[in-house]
Formats: sequence, structure tokens, C-alpha cells
Amino acid sequence: MKLHSIETIAIDIPLKQNFGGATYSVLKRSTVITRLRTSDGLVSNVYNGDNRAHAGEIARMVCEDLFPLAKGMSIFEYERIWEKLFALTTMQGDRKILLEAISCLDCAIWDLIGRTLKKSVRQLLGGYRDTLPIISIGGYYMPGKKLADFGKEVESYRKAGMAGVKFKVGGLTPEEDAKRVAVARKAVGNDFMICVDANRGWSAQDAIRFARLIEPLNIAWFEEPCLWHDDAAMMARVRRAIRIPTNAGQSEISVQGVRRLIDAGAVDYINYDVSEGGGVTDWRRASALCAASGIQMAHHEEAQISTHLLSAIPHGTYAECFAHPDRDPMWQHVWTNRPQVESGYIKVADTPGFGIELDEKIIKKYRVK
Repeated sequence: MKLHSIETIAIDIPLKQNFGGATYSVLKRSTVITRLRTSDGLVSNVYNGDNRAHAGEIARMVCEDLFPLAKGMSIFEYERIWEKLFALTTMQGDRKILLEAISCLDCAIWDLIGRTLKKSVRQLLGGYRDTLPIISIGGYYMPGKKLADFGKEVESYRKAGMAGVKFKVGGLTPEEDAKRVAVARKAVGNDFMICVDANRGWSAQDAIRFARLIEPLNIAWFEEPCLWHDDAAMMARVRRAIRIPTNAGQSEISVQGVRRLIDAGAVDYINYDVSEGGGVTDWRRASALCAASGIQMAHHEEAQISTHLLSAIPHGTYAECFAHPDRDPMWQHVWTNRPQVESGYIKVADTPGFGIELDEKIIKKYRVK
């Protein structure tokens, strides 16, 4: 089962409005589809990424820079392949984009391993459970949105079958954002999971002030509370000062970055993103590190992959998706065989590999030329 050829497809789907957080805007759904072929004729079908500014460049890198290093190697040599690809990070260049490209190729290899062995990736990585609780990202800042609208938004996620919501904060003062979270909690009651995500929006002082305001609201975790330039040290300070667990890792691009957060005593949860780091191969290392450190594993978005990863391990927690009908066309329309969400859970399919089927008409329409 040797690697024979490859095709990558970058797609950009414009969104109807800005689904941004405290520190960024989201105006399109951008992703890279990787179809990696073996000498025996098997083809992967997996996609990675969201809101990528360089989808076309990533697709090119996978084909022209990475695949030639792996061509002719066995799919079961994934550690050796990953080592050869990661060696490119010692050169000058944008390491973040390079790791995103490595992830595309690595995830495609794991899809092929599953297809070859007729096992899902969930089964390959441990098969701990076959369902997983799932939450929607929401609480978006939008012009003209009133306080009551946040309650209605969160109610819509419950009606969509979600177990909870990851609510955007960090874009206003701690007091103003605390009012938004309180409205959300009142709308859905105490049995609906709510966590908050500041997207590195606050100083440690503001994060602590905000956390103390919302501590009575039964908050599951406080994600990326602190500014990027000293996030680990500031998060550790926040974590010591509040009763809400902290979560981070989606902004890291390597398992060493995950270790940095753990060593700093900054986190209770890690949400390392398989598409931002080095794919499944490196995510497994982060998972093992967290297991040994008593840290729970979450995952930033990417439910088409993360459901397999989190359901495979004992310390996996919640998958994330976008239940808002306009936020994620990949989730809503392009992933055609997506398992249904019921009563807060998504079933992880046991079809080989990641088992993803895609709408070719939509792909053709939005393909980056």
C-alpha cells in the first residue's frame, strides 16, 4: 500500500455575515480536500481547516512540496513520513501554514490506513466509545444584536440537539460580556452545557474579573482567556484565581506547544486542533501527554475528524460544530453522510477511515482556481 499520487482541492464558500469572535473575523468557509491515492487504487477523501486565508497555497504545498517526500512510501510508515515532512520546519518560512499542509497529508494517510484495514479511525486509535457529546459554537457579536437575541440563539442550539454551546466573549468589557452569558444561561436552564471562549481577548486582570462575575452560572470551562503574547503565564495566573476550569491549545501548532501550556500549569483542558498542528500523528502525541498529565482533551472545531479522535480515548470530551445554519456550509451541506445529532450526542460511524462523503457539485462551484 504505497503512496502513488495526490490531488488537493481548495474551496472558499462566502458566508452571509461575519461570524467573528473577540479578536478576528470570519467571512468565508475555507478548506482543503485531500485525495491521496495508493498503488492499489484506494483514495482518501478528507478535508481540513476553516477560515483559512491561504487555502490555495496550502493545497499547492501539499502537492508540490510535501507529497514528493512521501511518494512511494507505505501508508504504514506514517511516523517516518511525518518526520520527513516536519524536517522542513527548520527552514525559513511560515511554519503555521506548513504545519497545516502537513496535517492535510497526514490525515489523508490515516484515512487510507482505515480504508485498507476496513476500520474507522476511531477503532484504529482505541475505540473507547461510539458516541460523543457535541456542542455548537455561538454567541456571535453582530451589529444590531440585542441581549434577548443571545438567549434565542442559544435556545436554537438546544432545539438542534446540541448538548451545549461554546459562547463568544472577550470583545466587550467583562461586565458587558457577563450580561450576555447570563442571558444565555437563563434561556436554556442549568442542564445545558455552557463554556466561554475569549479567543485571547483579555488581560489576566480582566479575565479574572469576568470569571468571578459568571462563576455562579455553572460554566464548564473558560477558553483562551488571555492575550497571545504571554498567554501561558497569564492563563496560569487566571487558573489559580478562579473556580472555572481553563481550556487552550487551538492556537498551538505542535505537541511541544501543548507541553508548554501543561508545564505552565495553565490548563485543565487541551483543545489542540488536528488541522492546525501536524495531523493525527502529532495529535496522538498530545493526547498521550494529556493522559499522563491528568488533562482532558477537547478539540477546536473539525468534527469530521475530531469525533473519531475524541471518541477513541478515555479522556476525550466534547466535539464542536456550528449549528447556526449560515456559519458552516461544510457541516450543513457538503458533508453529505454526516451522522445526525440527537439528544446532545453524535454517533461516530464505523465506516473505514474517516468515512466522509462530499457533495461534488458544491465543491465544483466553490473550488479555488
